[in-house]
Amino acid sequence: MAKGGRRYPLVIYSHMIDRWRSDIFLLGLALLGLAGAIYFWGMEEWRWMTIGGIGVFSIFVSIVLWIARKSAYIQPYPEYIRLVTPFLRLNVSYKRFRRTTSANMGALFPRNSITKAQADIMELFAGMTAIVIELTKFPIAPSTLRIFLSPLFFKDKTPHFVILVDDWMRLSTEIDSMRSGIGGAESLAAQQPKRNQSILSKLPGKK
Repeated sequence: MAKGGRRYPLVIYSHMIDRWRSDIFLLGLALLGLAGAIYFWGMEEWRWMTIGGIGVFSIFVSIVLWIARKSAYIQPYPEYIRLVTPFLRLNVSYKRFRRTTSANMGALFPRNSITKAQADIMELFAGMTAIVIELTKFPIAPSTLRIFLSPLFFKDKTPHFVILVDDWMRLSTEIDSMRSGIGGAESLAAQQPKRNQSILSKLPGKK
């Protein structure tokens, strides 16, 4: 199996998971505190055990989310990029690439073109630069992609992905390097028969 490059965490997913994790963890602590208070007041056992159980479960979920935080990333490979989220694992071949460009997130998603919830998230990312990967065709049905990917991965209905990572320049350079490696190999393979033919043409022919 070809060795992949560096994994670049997807910033939008990292932010969303961090926010949910913090809220759920604090809720779990609050419920445990309430359960302790109910126990201290001498109320029915089932009350504090139920609330305490929900609190423990909430803390457990927050830990799972902390682990899942690292499961959303993009990783370049020699023949494709791998796009991974907690519910999707997708390989996108470089043969589908039309071009890659960089753009400001605020320019890609003006406030009047997105929902209020998305606008609240965009306040954090409006000044960041994203990589826009334009494709000849989506690898799977667009309707399926939009179920598993955030709307902030798509600026319009054309085939593309908007990729937001912390180090966009390094990711862009690595993708270009991987793609160039494939192009170089294909070029060498195409030239090899010509070189062999040229060598053979110089040999003395039989009479």
